[in-house]
Amino acid sequence: MTGWQHLSLEAGGGIGVLRLTREDKRNALDAAMMEALADLCRQVERREDIGVLILTGSGRSFCAGGDIAAWSAEGPAAFGRHWVRDGHAVLDRLARLRQPVIAALNGPVLGGGLELAACADYRIAEDHVRFGQPETGLGIIAGWSGTQRAVRRFGAQVVRRMALFGEVLSAEEALHAGLADRVVPQGESLGAARDLAQALLKRGPLATELTKMLINAAEGEERERVLDSLAGRIAAASEELQEGVAAFREKRPPDFGGRGE
Repeated sequence: MTGWQHLSLEAGGGIGVLRLTREDKRNALDAAMMEALADLCRQVERREDIGVLILTGSGRSFCAGGDIAAWSAEGPAAFGRHWVRDGHAVLDRLARLRQPVIAALNGPVLGGGLELAACADYRIAEDHVRFGQPETGLGIIAGWSGTQRAVRRFGAQVVRRMALFGEVLSAEEALHAGLADRVVPQGESLGAARDLAQALLKRGPLATELTKMLINAAEGEERERVLDSLAGRIAAASEELQEGVAAFREKRPPDFGGRGE
């Protein structure tokens, strides 16, 4: 898969660093990269050695958004079915990772890059970074939840300012508007993200995971899956499950304590 050459995942000390590495295109996303990102998210979800994920870009860019050359070549049907719907599903997977995600924003956060950053639980922006949603200036919409998740997480008015009126925000403006959680000097976002990740790793891992799920559910991110997951954890830890599985293997009726007798 060609997208793998433009993404990297490093892990150590409980921290994973997922980096976009397509520097010649300012880390713009194409379809192959999105497929690779989905695969990486599946890996991260299952890795017990990663308790926090940091998302960042190589070079001087975080992510310039979707690669215009890639999506403009799609016909209307393919654009809607694959570029928008599939891309939306990939970012959903990132936003719903069990691990907290910290975005180290080291360059422009535009279009799909803003939608990518919105998937993070915490955003650290360098002081030179600009935020915007330029899609309507190209005659297209923000199709990867830029008008949905972004509104839930940042508020409708700031999204209107960027998406409808084309306003581009500085790092400080983004901080005051809630798009960024912290602003640091140029070149310091990754170090600050690592420090924050180290502090987060000292907190209860299960409590952290469950709290993230509950917050996601509260903002409508994945309410049904959260309920099923929490109920499944309770059932999986119960004596009833042990008895039910044992009865199945022994080909006998299960004994759940005589209820109904």
